[in-house]
Amino acid sequence: MLVRLLYVSRALDPESPTATQSILDSARKHNSANGITGILCYGGGLYLQAVEGGRTQVNELYGYIVRDQRHKDVVLLDYQEITERRFGGWTMGQVNLAKLNASIVLKYSEKPELDPYSVSGAVSLALLEELMLTASIIGRA
Repeated sequence: MLVRLLYVSRALDPESPTATQSILDSARKHNSANGITGILCYGGGLYLQAVEGGRTQVNELYGYIVRDQRHKDVVLLDYQEITERRFGGWTMGQVNLAKLNASIVLKYSEKPELDPYSVSGAVSLALLEELMLTASIIGRA
């Protein structure tokens, strides 16, 4: 059974570029071996991540993320059974929210800065899908 999980968290050290790279590196290695695909957006000290895969694998990954010392304020935004993957081409694609066109973010938010804590999971997922369609995601692997 495939599931998609969407969460938001704050970086423990938002000024550290090595923390985000470390998360991406470990995610790509772990996810590839466990049939997990997804996307990670970061910016302004926030992580917004969607992961897809088998229910057991995704649940175990989320438990790890909640305990991961690189994150704090982890909030589950959406969890659903799915019939197909939306981010199947990425073991962990990445988007730097700081480099996004503000009009894309404003389409889904009251302000031009994305705050997944103040919008629904459906809104955050819609933004991720638009980023995928507009080729704003890098790191296909």
